[in-house]
Amino acid sequence: MSYAIVGFGAIGQALARAFARKNIKVAVASRRPPEALAPQAQAIGPTVVAKSLRDALEADTIILAVPFGEHREVAKALPSWKGKTVIDAMNALVPLEELDGLLSSAFVAKAFTGAKLVKGFNHLIAAKLAADPIVEGGHRVIFLSGDDEDATAPVAALAKQLGFAPVKLGKLNEGGALVHARGRVWGQLIFQDLFKKEQ
Repeated sequence: MSYAIVGFGAIGQALARAFARKNIKVAVASRRPPEALAPQAQAIGPTVVAKSLRDALEADTIILAVPFGEHREVAKALPSWKGKTVIDAMNALVPLEELDGLLSSAFVAKAFTGAKLVKGFNHLIAAKLAADPIVEGGHRVIFLSGDDEDATAPVAALAKQLGFAPVKLGKLNEGGALVHARGRVWGQLIFQDLFKKEQ
């Protein structure tokens, strides 16, 4: 399984740190050329590799960490997203009418035709996401939701590999609603820094 993070701001860099901590290879890309990202990527760790957007999108699993308004530009970079899993780590602070009455991830899914979309890694602030998730005798929780269990299960496995405790909330329009930003309102579980004790 190959991974890419698209967007190299605070959240993208925090996620890259999580991959680097576990020596898992991940491509990082943004609107800037890879040469501009390379020094920061190398500073995070040797498994974090700056690539062009086109090259990064060859990965099986792509984590979207761009500002919400830019996701459609990313979607246009591939003619088809079939066979890809897209992890939506964005928060949509836009008026509800701009989302056609949908939850933000359902709106995002429309742009990524053919992809399997999972909402995840969006409820923690960057500093918490970047920090070691093994704390207080347990693991920091990552909430996941998606309409396709075939996609959610591998993302849960990735979260576990990164040291987090994945908690599945069900489908996007059910439990997933708890971690969505809607308009100027945060979902109930956003910013909840929860731990799951070792069994």
